[in-house]
Amino acid sequence: MSTAHGARARARIEVTAAIKDEARRQLAAQGATRLSLRAVARELGMVSSALYRYFPSRDDLLTALIIDAYDSLGESAEAAHEASASPFERWITVCEAVRGWALDHPHEYALIYGSPVPGYTAPDATVPAAARVGLLLIGIARDAHQRAALDRPAPADDLRREAERMAADLAPDLPPEVVTALVAAWAQLYGLVGFELFGQFNRVVEDRETFFRHAVGQLARGVGLVPGPR
Repeated sequence: MSTAHGARARARIEVTAAIKDEARRQLAAQGATRLSLRAVARELGMVSSALYRYFPSRDDLLTALIIDAYDSLGESAEAAHEASASPFERWITVCEAVRGWALDHPHEYALIYGSPVPGYTAPDATVPAAARVGLLLIGIARDAHQRAALDRPAPADDLRREAERMAADLAPDLPPEVVTALVAAWAQLYGLVGFELFGQFNRVVEDRETFFRHAVGQLARGVGLVPGPR
């Protein structure tokens, strides 16, 4: 790579990062629905035509911010997962990492798990980043299952066909009743975090950290994970 080419590549990385940083400031100030490429360019002292060379549309910029948020959340959860021991404790620490990241990044959490942005449809490019936490939770259940340390939930006859379909799509090596419990737990995890972050627990839950740990422990038990070294 020539020196000039390397300098241009570094400059592009720096400008792209500056654009995204300013866009995040706008998200915090006024929400995703009012994100504007022209406003971002104005704050950075750029002409709009120059910014369009980095992000051709508002949706392209939103997609980049969404992928960054999912990846940041996933990295936090993965780091917590690596530091834990038993499947049950790994589940707890991953869930706590999700909560901790959300509390530290409320506007980015709102971008990926809050109200949809009118007129925006997330492309398939966001799926791998969005799946990182879910795949961690599936992997924890898989590990317990392989150790013969998973107390399988009772199958629901009325959900058998849907459970088998979800298992085939998400984790064919796990019992279908475990997969349905995982999907429900995944949704409830983000419901717990969202209720806290968006104020629904105000004047309801005071010791939120203890409440959260208890609640996600119940989710773990619902999947079939049990406390202890197994």
